[in-house]
Amino acid sequence: MTSGQFSRVVTRNTLAALSRRRSLLPWMIAVAIAVAMAGTIVASGVAAEQADFWMDVPQAGALSRVGERPAPLPRRLIEPDGGSTSQSIRLAGATQGTAPDEPVEMTLRREKEGIEEYDPWEPYNETMFDFNHKVFDRYLLKPVATAWDTVVPDPFQRSLKNAFENLAMPRRLVNSLLQLKFKGAGYEVIRFLLNSTIGVAGLFDIATEGGIPKSDEDTGQTLGVYGVGPGPYLILPILPPLTVRDGFGYAVDAALDPLNYVIPFAATAGKTAGNTVNDRSLNLEFFEGVEKDTLDLYSAVRNAYLQRRQNAIQQ
Repeated sequence: MTSGQFSRVVTRNTLAALSRRRSLLPWMIAVAIAVAMAGTIVASGVAAEQADFWMDVPQAGALSRVGERPAPLPRRLIEPDGGSTSQSIRLAGATQGTAPDEPVEMTLRREKEGIEEYDPWEPYNETMFDFNHKVFDRYLLKPVATAWDTVVPDPFQRSLKNAFENLAMPRRLVNSLLQLKFKGAGYEVIRFLLNSTIGVAGLFDIATEGGIPKSDEDTGQTLGVYGVGPGPYLILPILPPLTVRDGFGYAVDAALDPLNYVIPFAATAGKTAGNTVNDRSLNLEFFEGVEKDTLDLYSAVRNAYLQRRQNAIQQ
């Protein structure tokens, strides 16, 4: 082989390797910028707060509690106070971004000065909501989740949820930085390092056990922080409630998932389906209580979602 032929072979192989890695560039650039910025604030902002923060590494006995499921909490319909313009439904359970063993209280309010429920596509949304709830969930998702709950121990389910949340660190980190929440970004880096190492690839939430707070920032929140309105409320097949703004944010968040660039589409879809089934399994009693205690489920879900998103943006 002549030197010219060798040079062409090397050039061709190099170009092929670059082509295979080209799809990784957006995520690699975003994470590189985020980690660089986070490293700065870890050394300054987090260190400056040392007087307010400490961590005790849990003992082995604490790890056995990570997967425990809390006992179901009572759920009741709260009637409006006399003369009040608000109506509330108070629920207890778990939502995204909260510790597994913390009770969560959602209050659904309608008040004169409350959030605007902009739902111009309500006829379509109600039809799609009924399909998601009465067809997809009732005949597919809930039976699969029930079977999963029967054969898979609760600690394993909780550990799997922890691992999925750990993999979502790039989304939370990038959006914390974009929202100028530098302390939260620093915590995300620390949480990821601890949970990925001591926590065995995120299966155990060591960071929460050590007192490091969670965050749940996403692109929809970031757009809201910078003044982008929510737009119309939107229900899509087999997806959770959205607004048009959060729909765009959902697509960007998917692009921030590093696994989407290194595993086949079928494996990505399987990961998403597995996370959905596992999360539904962990909340079987909660959703059953919501269905029983809520008279107008569509309106209650819409109000709860819009209020939760508004609160997340204002925090």
